[in-house]
Amino acid sequence: MEKRYQVFVSSTYADLKDERQHVLQALMEMDCIPAGMELFPASDEEQWEFIKKIIDDCDYYLLIIGGRYGSTTSEGISYTEKEFDYAVKIGLKVVALIHGSPENIPFGKSEQNPELRDRLLQFKDKVMDGRLIKFWSNINELPGLVALSLTKTIKTYPAIGWVRAKNLASEDILAEINELRKENAKLQDALKAALTHQRPAIDGIADIDSKYTVHGIYKTQKPGYSPASYDFTYTCSWREMFALIAPYLTEHPNDTSVRSIISDNLKRLATGSTAGYSSRIDDQQFKTITLQLTAYGLIETKYLKTTQGGMALFWSLTPKGQRLMMETRVVRDQ
Repeated sequence: MEKRYQVFVSSTYADLKDERQHVLQALMEMDCIPAGMELFPASDEEQWEFIKKIIDDCDYYLLIIGGRYGSTTSEGISYTEKEFDYAVKIGLKVVALIHGSPENIPFGKSEQNPELRDRLLQFKDKVMDGRLIKFWSNINELPGLVALSLTKTIKTYPAIGWVRAKNLASEDILAEINELRKENAKLQDALKAALTHQRPAIDGIADIDSKYTVHGIYKTQKPGYSPASYDFTYTCSWREMFALIAPYLTEHPNDTSVRSIISDNLKRLATGSTAGYSSRIDDQQFKTITLQLTAYGLIETKYLKTTQGGMALFWSLTPKGQRLMMETRVVRDQ
């Protein structure tokens, strides 16, 4: 069946109006369905709920960053960054196009507020952290970058997409397929439970109260200065590590989100401060943390389909992990 993919286009609007038109035209020529909220500014919480529903219906998220951070929400972040955070949260694949020559952006299209300039730099660092991005310098480059980047993303991470109703299977066939899917899920759960009970012991595994030292980096930026990177180190037991992240795992976050949770919390504990941004622990140590907590039988990770049809690695607590979380985090009577 011929599919058409819906793409949410996110950017500041006034300074990138012409650029957006070029991008929208490129998407339509690719038989994609562009979606964006430039004509419906998110001015209140009710409008934001509507925007989330639009993003939920999309297959991919396309971000364009120019010289402005944009108007901010009550939380203190721009609506563009808020849309980006939500798209990442629900597992949408992101195609990011960032202006590569900010010094050449006209004065009228650049951020004049020093605080908002700093936030723009921090937002760029967040977007570039752990994902491939493309740089553009003039408006004529955008259609080609969109075509190349999105085509590769669709091929690598195929999403659900949209098809005409007349091309869909009959309702009876779909109902039968759905019943088979549910039956398969039950069998998978039964098999997983059986394998969990038969999990072999690992000889010589470190005690859960033994210590482990984690190394990481984070960035800070003072007004008028370029961003600077700093190292941090924190030592804690595996029990403490698990207790730190366990409550977040009840929401079944993806691998990228868990790494950010660990990085931000260990950086906060190591420095005694919430200042700074783009915290990131060593990649190999993050893999070790994943394997160690899995070996203790506290967590499990599994590649699952996202709500948009892509694949991502998600974390969840085992029954044993649920019990230990309650033991370590519940507030007891003094």
